[in-house]
Amino acid sequence: MSTTASSTKDRVVIFDTTLRDGEQCPGATMTHEEKLEVAELLDTMGVDIIEAGFPIASDGDFAAVHEIAKRTKNAVVCGLSRAAFKDIDRCAEAIKPAARKRIHTFLSTSPVHMKYKLQKEPHEVYEMVIAQVTRARSHTDDVEWSSEDGTRTEFEFLCRCVEAAINAGATTINIPDTVGYTTPEEYFDLFKRVRENVPNSDKARFSTHCHNDLGMAVANSLAGCMGGARQIECTINGIGERAGNAALEEVVMAIKTRNDKFPFVTNIDATMLTRASKLVSAATSFPVQYNKAIVGRNAFAHESGIHQDGMLKNAQTYEIMTPESVGVKQTSLVMGKHSGSHAFQHKLEELGYQLSDNQLKDAFVRFKALADRKKQIYDEDIEALVDEEIATAHDRIKIMSLTVIAGTMGPQTATLSLDIDGKHVTTQSTGNGPVDAIFNAIHALVPHEAKLELYQVHAVTEGTDAQAEVSVRLSQDGRAVTSKGADPDTLVASAKAYLGALNKLTSRKGQGSRAERRIHSTDAG
Repeated sequence: MSTTASSTKDRVVIFDTTLRDGEQCPGATMTHEEKLEVAELLDTMGVDIIEAGFPIASDGDFAAVHEIAKRTKNAVVCGLSRAAFKDIDRCAEAIKPAARKRIHTFLSTSPVHMKYKLQKEPHEVYEMVIAQVTRARSHTDDVEWSSEDGTRTEFEFLCRCVEAAINAGATTINIPDTVGYTTPEEYFDLFKRVRENVPNSDKARFSTHCHNDLGMAVANSLAGCMGGARQIECTINGIGERAGNAALEEVVMAIKTRNDKFPFVTNIDATMLTRASKLVSAATSFPVQYNKAIVGRNAFAHESGIHQDGMLKNAQTYEIMTPESVGVKQTSLVMGKHSGSHAFQHKLEELGYQLSDNQLKDAFVRFKALADRKKQIYDEDIEALVDEEIATAHDRIKIMSLTVIAGTMGPQTATLSLDIDGKHVTTQSTGNGPVDAIFNAIHALVPHEAKLELYQVHAVTEGTDAQAEVSVRLSQDGRAVTSKGADPDTLVASAKAYLGALNKLTSRKGQGSRAERRIHSTDAG
């Protein structure tokens, strides 16, 4: 693979689609407030383009995109649209308040998509490309066009469509690997050949959008840049449809760490990567795998004696980047029941959190309560505590008290008190086991038709006094949401997790139904 990058370091634009493609990940739906918080952090950390959502999908999506457009200070605010004029016009309306705005419109171009999905002939699709880009350009001079399933599109037809899109006014051309099928060599060659064969290719910026079905999304994205692309579409933590998207943090640190091979620069403040990862994980209730590159819990952990010995002698023996470079502090405070609020705040900053004064006070109260119950407080305990604090900040249903009677002499009984929109309600229910009794009690106080798809428990740390972290996934009307709850009492954690998921399902703000979004939403990349 040869490089087309110049000897100087070319700028690569970072296009973040966490709030659009990332939220299409089953169970990853965010509330209106969470979307605004994520968008604000993306803007602060230097993301160039924020794809804020799919405005036609639901009133909630439209409202979120519109509000993000009003609030964003630096980034371009982008909305996604299909080829239909009503989609494009709705998208234009949503992004109208933005200081810098973009319409991203897409259309399938591969034989299999044209035949079975669009049920149209190539000449019809070609005309649609011209029409949709022209319509989008009538609203803004920043238009991105995507050839959905571009890596499985016949090359000559792809070139024709790209040329037509640019002639119609597209300023960015995205050739997505929609199904995660391509390889780095193929993707490099595709961009190189398209740019060489399309006469007006120099009038547009080319973009990558890679899915991770074969685990090559980041490698493919970087290969696309080597082939001439200068925009990478990615998400925080790599969340997204199916196996996810290229992970923003991996793309940025690969360029930063191996600048000898990838002679590019981005505008991202890498020291904010860990904070962004934690925020998105808390907002979506999607845990980050422990061995996740860059932002995983074990990314800078060393347990092997050989590795520890090398690290003590020189950190470069086993670390190719410093923890500080991605926002992780090496120094650590031992936290316990005698720790004060200042030390607690310092620890949160070390872990990448920035809380409001009220959130900090609430988290500190919960920390002290936990410290009274546990001998040793680990970083993971604090992370679980604060993630829950952030995730439940806007919940309309909250647990007040829970008493469970369990044992061999059933039936098991749960007495539960909830705060629902400021009103306290209590009930007692029985069940086939204590967890079943708790969930029956919740159902009695908050009637619903949601189906329990996942109930999973694991210990946050070691020891018999470890906090339990429970994950619950509920589905209703084609929409699935996941939530986590943490507590030294597994039954309390179970109740918190179930209520967290129920809050997401019943939230009235910023929530189009999952089914509603699916009707309108076909992944643009």
